[in-house]
Amino acid sequence: MSNNKNPLLPHLATLQNVIDLTPDVRLFQIELNDPDFKAKFDYKPGQFIFVSAFGTGESPFGLTSVAHRKGPIEVAVRKVGTVTGSLHDLEPGAAVGVRGPFGNFFPMDQFKGKNIHIIGGGIGFAPLRPVILTILDNRNDYGDLLILNGARTPSDLVFANEFDTWAAAPRTRLELTVDAKDDNWTGRVALIPAVVKELQLSPANSVAIICGPPIMIKFTLTELKKLGFADDQIVTTLEGKMKCGLGKCARCNVGDKYICKDGPVFTLKQISGLLEQF
Repeated sequence: MSNNKNPLLPHLATLQNVIDLTPDVRLFQIELNDPDFKAKFDYKPGQFIFVSAFGTGESPFGLTSVAHRKGPIEVAVRKVGTVTGSLHDLEPGAAVGVRGPFGNFFPMDQFKGKNIHIIGGGIGFAPLRPVILTILDNRNDYGDLLILNGARTPSDLVFANEFDTWAAAPRTRLELTVDAKDDNWTGRVALIPAVVKELQLSPANSVAIICGPPIMIKFTLTELKKLGFADDQIVTTLEGKMKCGLGKCARCNVGDKYICKDGPVFTLKQISGLLEQF
C-alpha cells in the first residue's frame, strides 16, 4: 500500500549502504520501502530526487544510478550544509525520505550514433555517471566516448574506483585532470577548459555534455564554441535553489525557465541568454 500520493510528501526509504567517494562526498545507496512505489519508480539519466534527513530537512540530488540495472537508487552527497551534514551522519539501515524523480533528462535516444564528449568537474560529475553507464551498457548504439573528469585535487576525483572499467570499454577514452597535484599524482595538472583546448575535441557528429561549477561551465563553453560546436551540440545540467521540484515555489527560476521543471538538462541553444544569471 502506497504511503502517499502527495508529491510534496516523501516516501519512506532505507539507507542500504554508504560508500566514500572523496573526503567530503559519499555515495548513498537507497532502497524504497513501499513495494508498489518501488515497482513504479522509473527514472532517466539527468533526473533528480529530493532526499530527506528526518528532523533536519531535504535537499535535491542528481541521480547517479541507472534504472535499467535494477539496483538501489544512488545519489552522491557532498557535505556542504545542514541537510548534507545530517545525511553524512547516517549509517546503513537508517530511514530517509525520497521524493521524485523530477525534471527532464538527457535525450539518450537522440545521442545514438553520435560521438559523446562528457566533461565534468568535481561533484558536478555525479549526474554525468548515468550517461556513461547507459552508453557502456549499450555500447554499439553510440560512437566514440570521451570522458574528461576534473577536480581540485586527486583525492577529489569522484568515482575513481570505476576509472579502470571506463577506460577499458570499447572506443572509450578517459582523461583526468586536477588543479593541484599531490605527491602521488603523475597525471595532468590543468583546468578543464585548458584540457578541452588541448584535446581539440571535434564537433563532427558530436555532442558535448558538461556539468560542474558555473565558472568551469562558462569557460568550457567558450573553448567548445572556438572549436566549432554549435549551441544545439552542447548540453549542460544546471543546479538551482530548488525547494518543491514541481515549478510551484519559483525558487529556481532563471529568466522564463524553471530548472526543476524545464531542466535541469538544457542545450546551450535553450539557455544561451540566461547563463550570465548563474
